[in-house]
Amino acid sequence: MVRNRFIRARNSTCAGSVAGPERMTNRREWLKMSGGGLGALAFDCLRAEETRKTVHNPAKSKRLIQIFCQGGISKVDTYDYKPELAKRAGKPFDPEGKLQFFASKPGNCQPSFWKFSQHGESGLWVSDLFPRLAKHVDSIAFLNSMHSKTALHGPACFMMNTGFTLPGFPSMGSWVTYGLGSESQELPSYVVLPDSRGLPPGGVLNWGAGFLPATHQAVTLDFRDEGRPIADLYPPETLRALTDPVDQKSLDFLKQMNREHLKERTDVSELEARIDAYEMAAKLQLSAPEVADLSQEPKSTTQLYQLDHQILGDFGRQCLMARRLSERGVRFVQIYCGAENTTAEPIRPNWDSHEDLPRDHGYWGKVLDSGASALLTDLSSRGMLDETLVICTTEFGRQPASQGGKGLGRDHNSGAFTAWMAGGGIKGGLRYGATDELGFRATESPTYCYDLHATALHLLGIDHERLSYYHNGIQRRLTDVHGKVLADLLA
Repeated sequence: MVRNRFIRARNSTCAGSVAGPERMTNRREWLKMSGGGLGALAFDCLRAEETRKTVHNPAKSKRLIQIFCQGGISKVDTYDYKPELAKRAGKPFDPEGKLQFFASKPGNCQPSFWKFSQHGESGLWVSDLFPRLAKHVDSIAFLNSMHSKTALHGPACFMMNTGFTLPGFPSMGSWVTYGLGSESQELPSYVVLPDSRGLPPGGVLNWGAGFLPATHQAVTLDFRDEGRPIADLYPPETLRALTDPVDQKSLDFLKQMNREHLKERTDVSELEARIDAYEMAAKLQLSAPEVADLSQEPKSTTQLYQLDHQILGDFGRQCLMARRLSERGVRFVQIYCGAENTTAEPIRPNWDSHEDLPRDHGYWGKVLDSGASALLTDLSSRGMLDETLVICTTEFGRQPASQGGKGLGRDHNSGAFTAWMAGGGIKGGLRYGATDELGFRATESPTYCYDLHATALHLLGIDHERLSYYHNGIQRRLTDVHGKVLADLLA
């Protein structure tokens, strides 16, 4: 059964609003009012299928996979070719000494640590850090004029994920699943695959539901252990008897008690989400191991994702799992490439390269290049790319001047970074916007996360100005009061 709620936002009353006389009942309340039973369930299913056809605009994409590269990728070392920066190599970036970067004064102009080359029929420039990804440029649209409101990792991650620099707002994945629901009853509609080293700054708030119904927050899965993809998924041995069919009556009785308790509550969002989570956990005991069972994949696929590689294997597995989840009906999958800096490893656990960018970006570049290129290749070969929107972004960029004792680092730069989009209705082989001749600031068609979010929602069939939720006296949106669909990117 497909659940779809955003159609309720077509008028001034918000989707799922908990205030006002026009409040729509939720699914459980509707079933209770109609008397329940198989007939009501069948009717609800038909109603959901019908509302699914009434999206705001024709959807070009059915699902979304987002790769989030935490730490800040340097655009002048990756996707934004700046020959003028090479001409000024070694010269003071700010001769007059008027500028102050995030954590330091500007050093000398520092060109890319990698050579740039043109690729594909489009002839787009990509650095040699991404030799595999460069083969896909004709399917990719690069947003070269992205910028952020902050150069702090935590707030910038929140902004890219939720549209706000403060915590507590719904993530894009929550908005998408709130609007479109789920295509699978056996798997969550919104899944996050964190980096093996840990969580990003702000932790789980990056994929929280905020003030939306709590059931729309993401489920975090870890597929490194194929036998146990979710911590505590199975009951301990002392409780295994409850899984025996003879004792199924006990579980049914517990479910009935939960439902009776729910009827007595006025603020049901968190309790409803908790009940949903328990029910989904029971389903995941069967569905998650099946998703994690890579023995189903041909050897050519596991080799494509380089699962046996000591460095590349973890992220490759995450990308492969994103494909497997997507083809099984998961609406939104987010993969993290990098975690918060909480270790003393020589290689930083993310892209935050203040001291030695050739070392840190050199490590993470290989990781991203291998996994992301494999994902695009795999989706394309299965005929899924046309209906799957793939986004790769970071929270902000890095400066075109040197930083650090050895002059090999780069400071934070909120004024310019690059994101890219592929598949799902995107016109490939193009660049949108531009930065100045040194890559310091976005100068042509400056683009915020609002525009990226508005474009992604549009491709999924949602008008970002009409998907809203009434909270604390305000009709809230993912794009706040901003955002425009980037029509030049649409196929």
